[in-house]
Amino acid sequence: MTIRIIGDSASDLPKDFFSNEKVDLIPLKVLFGETEYEDMVTIDSSKVYEAMRGGEVVKTSQASPVFMKELFTDVAKKNQTAIYVAFSSELSGTYQTAVLMQNEVLEEFPHLDLTIIDSKCASLGYGLVVKRVAELANNGASKEELLASVEYDITHMEHVFTVDNLDYLARGGRVSKASAFVGGLLNIKPLLHMEDGKLIPLEKIRGRKKVLRRMVEVMRDRNGFDTAGQRIGISHGDDLATAQALKEMIEESTECDDFTITSIGSAVGAHAGPGTIALFFLNGKKA
Repeated sequence: MTIRIIGDSASDLPKDFFSNEKVDLIPLKVLFGETEYEDMVTIDSSKVYEAMRGGEVVKTSQASPVFMKELFTDVAKKNQTAIYVAFSSELSGTYQTAVLMQNEVLEEFPHLDLTIIDSKCASLGYGLVVKRVAELANNGASKEELLASVEYDITHMEHVFTVDNLDYLARGGRVSKASAFVGGLLNIKPLLHMEDGKLIPLEKIRGRKKVLRRMVEVMRDRNGFDTAGQRIGISHGDDLATAQALKEMIEESTECDDFTITSIGSAVGAHAGPGTIALFFLNGKKA
């Protein structure tokens, strides 16, 4: 790879992706009990979901400034060109901290060639952006080509998701506690999406199967072009069976055959909770 690509653990890509594709991983922090963990490095998301199901309150925090500064310094010392596609600034302070660390490194190494991009994306929607730019970098694409790819993908990436339990979103202030209580009683499943990096409620639907069908409908409505050749991302909160069911529903009504399915990592899963199902796709065809 001629240009170094950097991503963080909120991308919900498998750990081996980073080693296999030679992409640098910046881990966010996960806290529960008396211990702080590094997402994807010292803790696995399955342990987080187990803790949450057991009533444990799991918190997250942004990536280590020291880690980022050391990484950016390494880029400078090796005279490399690097692109860091970061987790949405609306959901984490990681992007802002990265910019601060970049400025500190620039004071000592003015030649640092690092571009930091606020993806305005989350989970595997963010991961698909990182995956695509890493593929292009490995194939020798120029810096300009890579930046154009990232810009297109983050502008067109759709996030449509539902959660199994509203309580976790209520803890994070995404829905009111009263709504979470009533929703639980009535089996209401919220459908949410992202607008400019923020989580926005879209609809309320009664029943798990109905909300999955509605997700497929939203994808078809927003896709805007033939789905053949479209890369689809599905991430899940420790619920692979439902993720596979959603994939089958999409296959039945579209020509999609390129799927990436991953578990939602600790950094995102701690707020969305077990049973979350998320769908990602581009809403316009690439040139």
